[in-house]
Amino acid sequence: MPQPSSIHAIEPIVVALPRDVPYLGPLGPGEEVNERGYFIRRGNRTIYPTVDRSVLVKVTTADGAVGWGETYGIIAPDAVVALLRDVMIPILLRRTADDPASIYSELYDLMRVRGGSGGFYGDALAAIDIALWDVKARRAGVSLAQALGGARVDRIPAYVSGLPMATLPERVQLAQQWHARGFRGIKYAAVVSREGVAAEMHALRAALPPGADLMVDLHWQYPADEALALARALSAAEPYFIEAPCAPEDLQGLARVANESGLPVAAGEEWRNEYEAAMRLDHARLAYVQPEMAHTGVSQFCAIARLAHDRGAGVIPHATIGVGIFLAASLAVASTLPACPYHEYQHSVFDRNLQFVDTTMRCADGFYDVAAGPGHGVTPNPALWQHIVPG
Repeated sequence: MPQPSSIHAIEPIVVALPRDVPYLGPLGPGEEVNERGYFIRRGNRTIYPTVDRSVLVKVTTADGAVGWGETYGIIAPDAVVALLRDVMIPILLRRTADDPASIYSELYDLMRVRGGSGGFYGDALAAIDIALWDVKARRAGVSLAQALGGARVDRIPAYVSGLPMATLPERVQLAQQWHARGFRGIKYAAVVSREGVAAEMHALRAALPPGADLMVDLHWQYPADEALALARALSAAEPYFIEAPCAPEDLQGLARVANESGLPVAAGEEWRNEYEAAMRLDHARLAYVQPEMAHTGVSQFCAIARLAHDRGAGVIPHATIGVGIFLAASLAVASTLPACPYHEYQHSVFDRNLQFVDTTMRCADGFYDVAAGPGHGVTPNPALWQHIVPG
């Protein structure tokens, strides 16, 4: 192992990549873009941007090594940047970068009694943590998976996430096309199932060959009673899982649906740490936990995965909007897990944004190829710098 090296600089960078069709598909009735470039999905009352935006973090050590992190930046990215610049960066400069998990815990402690255990603070923590793990592995000349104990696989099954077309027949046709390309797992978004969530599930089941794995993201829309009724309507189609049925704060509702629906239930993309995970897993018999690297960082992704394993839940990582840095870290960690039946594949984001990074990471024929090389295996290339948001 190399000698410890101190942190010389930490730079937060906001990038925004244009897209032709908004995330999850075309705007629906009553949905319009406001002057800040945001719109609200009426189905789940959640705000989204019209671009793919994230916050990158570049960590440089005194010996010249560089590590890259990335986190959510889709809404109010300046909030993440302010927390990095005002709170975290001054504390970390001139510190050694060789124990990211301990640094995460120290930074977490700073704000835990001020309501800063999650939200924007948790996201800022995630970006720092990914970058520190990346630079640690790169300085050692090993992959992130090797730094965590070693990979079990170098390819991970991918499920297609989202069918961003305006009508149900178009979405069914798109699902058929993806299945023909080797993707066995396909998930659709209830928030844009304007013809009906159950109708879409049964239409997909009828159109796809036996053995296709169908999932639905319920986007936290339902009280428990309504989610249970919907589960009964979906049950004949045998979904692989139903995701996020109840509001994130509704722990009791999630537990009821997980324990009473008779269907596999998945949750966890919004959890930032093992404490938030334990509060759910103590009561809800979840089939799958979905850690999101952009929210957890490497350290808490690993902690949540261990907790899920101890509670008998599988791990199917979530993937969100980004340039590929946290996705590569997620795949690297997933490759070390005892089992990872699927990893989410945001095809409308991932494929287009690969042009902005240098990496061997790919997704084709139903599988991700985990990035090769040191660290998490992704480095921004010059094309990305054309999309920096001044600040």
